[in-house]
Amino acid sequence: MPYDLDNRLVIGVASSAMFDLSESDEVFKREGEENYRRFQEQNLNNPLPKGIAFSFIKRLLSLNDLSIDSTNNPLVEVVLLSKNDPDTGLRVMKSIEYYGLGMTRAIFMQGLAPYKYIPALNISLFLSGSMDDVEAAIGLKFPAGHVMNSSVIDDEDDEELRIAFDFDGVLADDESETVFQETKDLKQFHAHEVTNVMQPHNPGPLQQFLVQVSKIQSEEERRKKADPSYKNRLRVSIVTARNAPSHERALNTLKSWGVMANDAFFLGGIEKRRVLAVLRPHIFFDDQSGHLEAASKVVPSVHIPFGITNQQGLK
Repeated sequence: MPYDLDNRLVIGVASSAMFDLSESDEVFKREGEENYRRFQEQNLNNPLPKGIAFSFIKRLLSLNDLSIDSTNNPLVEVVLLSKNDPDTGLRVMKSIEYYGLGMTRAIFMQGLAPYKYIPALNISLFLSGSMDDVEAAIGLKFPAGHVMNSSVIDDEDDEELRIAFDFDGVLADDESETVFQETKDLKQFHAHEVTNVMQPHNPGPLQQFLVQVSKIQSEEERRKKADPSYKNRLRVSIVTARNAPSHERALNTLKSWGVMANDAFFLGGIEKRRVLAVLRPHIFFDDQSGHLEAASKVVPSVHIPFGITNQQGLK
C-alpha cells in the first residue's frame, strides 16, 4: 500500500527555514560550490544551529502522539524540500536526526527549488528563507511563506504550540483588501463587509493549512474527552487590522470553513506588535511586510507575498 498523504497535514520546509545556514551560505558565496561541498563534508557530524521555524516544526510534529498509530498514520508529515544535491544535503538530514525530529522524507534538487512538487505531496504550507522561491510558489497559487529573519520564542519547557494568522490575504483572499486599496476609504470598506456579511470569503493561500490544523484541534478534544487531565497544546489566533463592523464577516467565513480560532484580535489599526509581544506565537503569518517589520522584532514572522498589497509594491 502506498503511503497516503491526503488525510493528514503536510508541511514542506526548506533547510533555510529549519536551520541557521548563515555560515554555510557564506562559504558558498565566498569560496564557491566545490569548497562548499568540502565544508559540508568536513562538518557532516556537526549539527546545524536551529533556525527561525525550528520550534514551530518541532512542536507541530510532537502532536503526532495524538494518533493511535503515530508511526504509520501520523497526523502531521513534514517533508524537507532542498536545493542541495543529496550529498551536500546529508548534513541537513543528520541535523534532523540529531535533534530527534520525526522527519524522514526529503526532496533534493541540486540548484533548483522543489516547490513545484507541492501539489504532488499535498503540501498545505511551504516555508523557505528564500523570498524568490516563495514568490515563485505563490505565483503558481501554491501555499507558501517567506520565513523572515526574526525573533525566536525561547520556551522549551512549554509544550504549547501557538499559531497566529492575519486574516485578509492570508486565510482569505484579497477581495476586501482590494476594496480598501482602491478606495482608500475605511467607511467604504466597512460598508462592503456589512453588505456581504453572510457571503464567505474565497480561500486565501493558507486556508487549507488552517483547516488541517483545525482537524488536529478536534483530535485534541477527543483526547480530552477520553482523558480529562489532558491539557490542549495547540492554540490558534487571528490577529487582524479589521475591527467592528467588519469582524462579523471574518467570523462567519471561518465558521463556513468548519474552523474556529481560540482567540481573535480585531485591532482596527493598533500596531499588531503590541498584542503579539504578549501572545507570543511560535509563528505569525501576515501578507504585509510593513506589519511584519515590527512584528518580527518580537515573534517568528512569515511573509505571505500574496494579493494586491504585494502586487502594488505596498510591502
